[in-house]
Formats: sequence, structure tokens, C-alpha cells
Amino acid sequence: MKKIAVFTSGGDAPGMNACIRAVVRTGIYHGLEVYGINRGYEGMIEGDIKRMHSYSVSNIVQRGGTILKSARSMEFMTPEGRKKAFDHLQSHGIEGLVAIGGDGTFTGAKVFFEEFGIPTVGCPGTIDNDIFGTDYTIGFDTAVNTALDAIDKIRDTAAAHDRVFFIEVMGRDAGFIAVESGIGGGAEFVLVPETKTDINQIVKSLKNLRKSKSSSIIVVAEGDELGSAETIMKLVKEQIQDPTKDFKVTTLGHIQRGGKPTARDRVLASRCGMAAVEGLIAGKTNCMAGVMNLQVVYTPFEDCIGKPKTLIPDHLKLINLLSI
Repeated sequence: MKKIAVFTSGGDAPGMNACIRAVVRTGIYHGLEVYGINRGYEGMIEGDIKRMHSYSVSNIVQRGGTILKSARSMEFMTPEGRKKAFDHLQSHGIEGLVAIGGDGTFTGAKVFFEEFGIPTVGCPGTIDNDIFGTDYTIGFDTAVNTALDAIDKIRDTAAAHDRVFFIEVMGRDAGFIAVESGIGGGAEFVLVPETKTDINQIVKSLKNLRKSKSSSIIVVAEGDELGSAETIMKLVKEQIQDPTKDFKVTTLGHIQRGGKPTARDRVLASRCGMAAVEGLIAGKTNCMAGVMNLQVVYTPFEDCIGKPKTLIPDHLKLINLLSI
């Protein structure tokens, strides 16, 4: 193998640039030519591919987002689109790919390999931390700390005005951000897609908490089965029916995607990037390089895509125990 390419796909995540940097410099260290593909699979289809050098990734480790940009490609979902992508890779002599992204990225890479035999090793780039085969994903720690910083600030105003705040964080299918930011922020309740939300229990607990606490924080993952934080707040307010109680909603939104990556995300991204390149050199394909129990592991894409990643039971226990 003499030439490889790296791209980012799907939602951006803090630490992706650190991963790109590690891929480029590891490849150069091992004597490879490294190319960057702009805008993910869409750029691959359009031939938006450029040679990268060590200086190409200087001064990016601390930057959020991705210098290669990202896009979702409907055309790549078609055989014709994938053939265009393959032809452009062939024209540059690219023999292997490093894909930084999540489920959709790895699903595309798996199909691409089955059709054209281009070996790919992935790196888990998503703030949601919902990919099987790695303890943490690139961007998750930064997103949690961004949410935590907001929760800390909101708690100040909640305490000042004796308010109940419902804070919505990202997590359409997984509640990892909600759970860790909720524990770190001292939330009284954390509502996630993985568990059933009992409005009656929340109302009962809030009434009891009012005897010992003047304010409360409720963290809601956007994918909770009852709906958004706004919807859940209205359901709770209707049952409590107390005009003296003040309820507010804050939706953090895409602020959680941006910002400088934490040290933890930069180190994780760098390890995964290095492991992906060395995996390609060793002949690995159709797999993701992740870190579990502090060790680099390679997990087949079909497991990353198909196996669910569950919340840590002790984390859910902690929330209930610490809120009394």
C-alpha cells in the first residue's frame, strides 16, 4: 500500500481535526502518500481530493469542526454514485481509506468495500458516544463538558429565582450526553431514550424535593419518548398546577458540536487515527479502530453498526441516589 485517503462524514465532532492530523502524519511516517477528501462521500463522488503533507495539518489539533468539511450524500447511496467515487479514487491511485464518522459513515464504507474492494478502517467520530466497539467516541467528552458548563450557569439562575429548569441536550437515539452531563451537573432527573419516562413520578418527586430544595434541574435527551424538553415541561406543569412554581426550558442545540476539543478527545482522536493507518498497513479492512479498557481494538463494521451500546447501569443508579 502506497497511497491512502482520509475523510470525515456525518455530523462534525470536536477532535476530528486531531484525528485527521494523526492519520496524515502517521501515514507520512510510514512512507505513504496521504490524500484528503473534502465533504465526505459527496467530495469522493465529485473528485474533490487533494494531496496532504505534514504542514497541511499544522495548527489544527486545537480546532473544532473538520478542516476536510463534512456532508451527507444521497448520491453515494446509489450504485452509480459509488461507481463515480471509486473511479476518482482509482484516478489518484488510492488503495485504502480512513473514514472518520459514525453509523452512516461505516455503513457506506462496508457497502463500498463489498462492491469495489477498497479497504477501509474507521475512526469513531460522533458526539453521541453510541458506537459499539469503543468506550468513548471522538467528540463526546467535549460535548459533555460544553453541556455541563451550560448546566452550571443555568443552575445559578435557577437557584436565584427558585425555578425548575428543563435542559434539552443532544441525543436522538442515545442518552450518553444527558447522563454524564446530568451527573456532573447535579441534575435531579435525567430523561433518556433508553428508559421509560414516568411523568407521575417526576411530579411526585418534584413536590417532595420542594420541601428541601428551592430549585431543580431536569436534563432531557432530545430523543426521549415523550418528546422535547418543552413538551415534557408542559406535561409536568399541567399536573402540578401551582402558579407559584416557575418552570423554564433551555435547549442547548448545536452549541454542543463546536468548540475546542478537550485533552481527552484530542488524545483519543490521535490514538484512533494512528491505529487506523497502522491497521490498513497490516491488512485490516471493514473495521473500526477504537479504544476499550485503554487498549486499541479493531471491531468489524457490522458489529459497530448492528450491536447496541448500552448505558452504564451504575450511572443511572447514581442519578437517583444523588438527587435525594
